[in-house]
Amino acid sequence: MEILRERPGTTAEQLATALGVSERAARRYVAILREAGVPVASVRGPYGGFRLGRGARLPPVVFTEEQALGLVMTVLDGLPGAAGADDPVGAALGKVIRALPDGIGRQAAALRAYAAIAPDPEAARTDPATASALVSAIADRRSVVVTYRRDRADDFEAEVDPWAVVVRYGRWYLLCHSHRAAAIRTYRVDRIRAVRRTAHRFTPPEGLDPVAVLEENLGKGWAHPTRVVFHAPMEQVAPWVRPPMGVLAAAGDRCVLTGSTQNPAMYAQEWLATIPFAFTVEEGPELRDAVAVVAARFGGALG
Repeated sequence: MEILRERPGTTAEQLATALGVSERAARRYVAILREAGVPVASVRGPYGGFRLGRGARLPPVVFTEEQALGLVMTVLDGLPGAAGADDPVGAALGKVIRALPDGIGRQAAALRAYAAIAPDPEAARTDPATASALVSAIADRRSVVVTYRRDRADDFEAEVDPWAVVVRYGRWYLLCHSHRAAAIRTYRVDRIRAVRRTAHRFTPPEGLDPVAVLEENLGKGWAHPTRVVFHAPMEQVAPWVRPPMGVLAAAGDRCVLTGSTQNPAMYAQEWLATIPFAFTVEEGPELRDAVAVVAARFGGALG
């Protein structure tokens, strides 16, 4: 029924190919639909084929088994809490499963019930209402005032032109232009506590590539500047450097990483410590202190 709804004029041969059955079986399925009261018209000739007749009503959503199981797996992978019915997304997933045909529904329900899930301790939950408010402002090209929560710091407000919402490695980011900083900024949507629309309109940059611009700017605009010189050529270091760390540039037989961070300890422990090349921290003092802590801890491990 879904095939006939989406592609009126489908021939028996095309229907058989799409369903992975013989042409004879495809015609038998059409006959079963007609016996069930579904009006399926057939037209002969080079431009003929099967099509749903007037008055045919289909369920609002039709899933194949592969689509249904893929949906359940995607939800559980991205949001382990959805395995329980108390979670809002979990409740919505339950409604979808109950609306499925018996065979597919049983498979989807079993997958949800018996899949063991290890929650990601670093997962960040984005409020759907906040994401909806931002996307609505992006569509209407309206500036907004966001209330943002920083690590171990007070909330602050900023008026921004919201260019795009980007989902990157399971985290949601707002790519925007900050009026106060007169520069591009990236904010994690899960840390935005409130969104207030303004009467101001904006025009996004021509040919904007949100993902590329986000990657380029993740390491900019944070409280603590960073400058690290690696004692190795750029082509060797580059595969180890993540975009949020900053911009890597060649400097003879060495390379220089320039950026900023809100969390020097994380920058030192989770990023620099994993890069297998000697380096020198030339800027700033907070990162130097954080690297010294890591060095002392590793040195102490040798006794």
